[in-house]
Amino acid sequence: MGKKLKNKDLAARLGVSGTLVSLVLNNKGDQHGIRKDTQEKVLALARQMGYFDSLAEKNVSSPVEQTPGIIGMIVPSSNEPFVMEITPYLQKAFSSVGFGFSIITKDPDDQRFDRMILAFKKFFSGMILVGEAADEMTVRTLRSAEYPFILLEKSIKSGRLNTVTTDSLQGAAIVADHIKKLGYKNILLATDSKKIRADINIIDDVVDAVSREQQMNEPEIVEIDRSAADKEIDFEHFEKFLRPPFRADVIIVFQADLVYPIMALLRRKKLRVPQDIALISMEEGTGFDLMFTPVTCLRKPLASMAIKTANMIWTEIKNSGKGKYKRQVSIPPVLVVRNSCGTL
Repeated sequence: MGKKLKNKDLAARLGVSGTLVSLVLNNKGDQHGIRKDTQEKVLALARQMGYFDSLAEKNVSSPVEQTPGIIGMIVPSSNEPFVMEITPYLQKAFSSVGFGFSIITKDPDDQRFDRMILAFKKFFSGMILVGEAADEMTVRTLRSAEYPFILLEKSIKSGRLNTVTTDSLQGAAIVADHIKKLGYKNILLATDSKKIRADINIIDDVVDAVSREQQMNEPEIVEIDRSAADKEIDFEHFEKFLRPPFRADVIIVFQADLVYPIMALLRRKKLRVPQDIALISMEEGTGFDLMFTPVTCLRKPLASMAIKTANMIWTEIKNSGKGKYKRQVSIPPVLVVRNSCGTL
């Protein structure tokens, strides 16, 4: 049995009086005019230090109506590199304020998901919607219920929402500037045919950034169909772009999971990277630094995004989803230069 947690312990950690802590834990904060954000800090620390767990062990009910104390994150796929990479940072950010963290994978073919949306409040204090999981119906339902949520790596033009995204416009400019310095003129853009709709904005950003550089030609786009996980890429996708009149100098790949099969294809065709053709990925993938030719890529600002996300959803929870101000935070990525694009 751990040491009994006392009000004065919480008060000392927060720099407030023991009386204030007692009033909040006895659900009298509003009655005595204690600010909502102060009440939330007391409750968050009490949860983090196990105050409510100790009450449950004694079979004593708390006078404070407890929120679940868990942040949910709905993702389109748990296998996406971005989801796997940012999860540890989010877990650390939420645990520091006493919140748990859970991931829900959205199956677009499961009709039961739509009926589950309104039940989230029973299990989660707030919700993060990642990428294509932030579909119009889910967003509309959560907004109408005044449920605390934010969007991560997704922007919606209709209505102001709290969003945290990578600055794709800045990322495109960074890549275009690097290619310009290397002297490449003919750029081939490679994207998964099933993901092109989701990535159309960043594809347009890259096309615009390249078009602004006078010494570069207008890039070509190749859509790759990989309907089966083990399906090899057909070389016909690339062949016409690897000979005159276009003769690509560099391939920009938009999805990290396409990099490995493209690199394997080029090796089978005896095309050297970067001597015969350079390659840059717009996403970082696991093991890019360990490949036969290490891959140059854009690295998302994961730590910064996790902190901004945690602070934003915390604010929404404090305001019960009724926050007056909505913030759109966009953080620029970093270009990690490796051998696959050649050297300056």
